Amino acid sequence: MGGHCLRFLLEDDYYGKVVVLARRKLPLDHEKLEQQVIDFDSLAQKADLIKADDIYCCLGTTRKKAVSDEAYYRVDFTYPFEIARLGRANGAERYAIVTAIGASSHSRFLYNRTKGEIEKAVSRLGFPGVYLFRPSLLVGERGEERKWEERELMIGNKLSFLLVGPMKRFRPIEAQAVAFAMVQTTRQGRPGVHIIESEEIREMYQKAGNK
Repeated sequence: MGGHCLRFLLEDDYYGKVVVLARRKLPLDHEKLEQQVIDFDSLAQKADLIKADDIYCCLGTTRKKAVSDEAYYRVDFTYPFEIARLGRANGAERYAIVTAIGASSHSRFLYNRTKGEIEKAVSRLGFPGVYLFRPSLLVGERGEERKWEERELMIGNKLSFLLVGPMKRFRPIEAQAVAFAMVQTTRQGRPGVHIIESEEIREMYQKAGNK
C-alpha cells in the first residue's frame, strides 16, 4: 500500500516534496523524495522531522506477524496516532489513513476495534481535514507474505460476482486503487472528517479511467 501511495505522490505535480519515514532506506531515488530512517518507538525524539501540509499513513500489520496483541496495537494504533499528534503540533493540515471495512471502536474483534479507535483518536486532534479509508480485502503487492490472505483472495475473487447489493462493499479491492483515492481525496482538502468506504474508493478509481 505504502509503495503505491508513494508512487502517486511522486508523480503528482501538486506536491513539490515528499518525505518518507521508514525503518530502512527504500531502494528509490527521486528529485522530490527525502527519506528519513527512524525508530518508530522513538517518534517524539524525531518530532522535528514530522512536518508537512498533508500526512499519509499506510502503517499496518497482522496479529500473527506482530506476535502479541500489544505489539499489534503499537503498530496499528500507537505509531499512527503519534505521527498524527506530532504532525498536527507542527502545523499539518490534513491526515489520511488506511483503516479497514468494519472499523469500530465498539467491535469485539481486536482488528476492527483497533482500526475504529485510531479513527476516533486522530479525528479529535484538530486537523482541518481527516480522511479515513476503509477498504475491504486488498489485492496487490503487500510487501510481505500473508498466506491466509492469499487463500481468501482466491476465494474472494472467484465469488465476487455473488457479492451484489449491500454485499458489494465486501468485494476485494486493488491496493493501488486505495492509494489513488487517498491522494486524490487528500489534495482536494475538504474540511471535516470523512469516511471513504471501499465501494466509494473503487468508484473513484474507475471514474479516473482505471479498471
